[in-house]
Amino acid sequence: MSLRGTKQSRHPDRPISSHALNEGRNLPNYFPVLTGVRALAAYLVFISHYEYAFDGSLPQGVKRYLQEFHFGVTIFFVLSGFLIAYRYYNNFEHSWHWLGKYIRNRVARIYPMYFLLTIGTFIYYYYSGDKTIVGDFSNPLGLLALNLTFLRGFFNDLKFTGIAQGWSLTVEECFYISAPFIFYLAKRYKLFWVQVLLLTGLGFLLVLMFGHTGWYGFFGNDTFMMVYTFLGRCFEFFVGVKLATIFLKKRITSSETPKFTYSGLLLVFTAPLIMSLLTIPRGWTAGLHNPRGIITNNYFLAIAIALFFYGLLTENTWLKRLLANRFVELLGKSSYIFYLIHLGVVARFLQWGTDKLNDQVFQLYDKLNLDWHSPFENDTLNVLWLFIALNGISTLLFKLAEEPLNHLIRQTPPQPLPKGDGLST
Repeated sequence: MSLRGTKQSRHPDRPISSHALNEGRNLPNYFPVLTGVRALAAYLVFISHYEYAFDGSLPQGVKRYLQEFHFGVTIFFVLSGFLIAYRYYNNFEHSWHWLGKYIRNRVARIYPMYFLLTIGTFIYYYYSGDKTIVGDFSNPLGLLALNLTFLRGFFNDLKFTGIAQGWSLTVEECFYISAPFIFYLAKRYKLFWVQVLLLTGLGFLLVLMFGHTGWYGFFGNDTFMMVYTFLGRCFEFFVGVKLATIFLKKRITSSETPKFTYSGLLLVFTAPLIMSLLTIPRGWTAGLHNPRGIITNNYFLAIAIALFFYGLLTENTWLKRLLANRFVELLGKSSYIFYLIHLGVVARFLQWGTDKLNDQVFQLYDKLNLDWHSPFENDTLNVLWLFIALNGISTLLFKLAEEPLNHLIRQTPPQPLPKGDGLST
């Protein structure tokens, strides 16, 4: 006999019925403001990877600060914890039928575009021989399999192969697989935070067991485990889950006093400042990799993000209206593709195109005997062009590929989005 949660909603990836859950309480079905937050998170990661564009124009301290904007990944993790728990915490069944539908929905959300872009990346490697895609791995087909199955994310030496930023999808998938069991243990045995201790402890145990085996850095060291694996970063998801359980238990009211939104936002942007002041350990690239940086990013920052989310969902602010704007919402829906292509083959092709345009502009100037500046000679402007182009490509791919494939795999027709943010009482 399977353990069953509350009766499932007819739509397999939407929140359960407010009647089924809360005896008639009107819970929102959709949060446009959190979709907008996805765009914010992706853009923060973009800034962290392209801060070099400000060489010579910004003080070194400011550049170090921008380098720590990788915390957009932490925003994604806390957000995933919140949304998955909000949809499924009171709506799960320990049965193969339910688990199959749940996994299908999660695959539909992440896998199609990742699969297509990863295949494209390795095709590019086949013709270009670009070693940044395969690193020191001697078997490209084997590495392709490790990338397509997300297994490369468990190996320190392979984590940046293929789509480099795709390491975070291994972390996401581990949470997706674990979530029903996390919910079960939390509801049945009242084990919630203790699971964080057990998971993190398991991570340190795996490092102790395999850290010196030389298997391409399989759980190679404590820093890798804490920064790049679910076992080290599980607290971020648990914070999101806890925030969701708060919303599922209490009536959501709208406040005109923005005490959580802006205080949370201030704390969120304090975290990268702290990390930027830390010494970068040898062999690593950011203050995040400092032990104090890990604590700041994985724990302090996660709590700050949860406070920020609580404010966005319960307070009426201009920031909430901005993030819930229809245009920003569209950018948020396409931000997953933006995240996947902001580094790698697509970004390199766009940068190559910018360089070619710059050469052609100067050739034209030479013919016309002009001594003008090219609009493509400035690194800062080039990063702006890249940012705009990546958003345009992401939006097109979302509409033409990701959204249709998502609905095809779920076997559901496209659903119109509800108007508003669903938070009015």
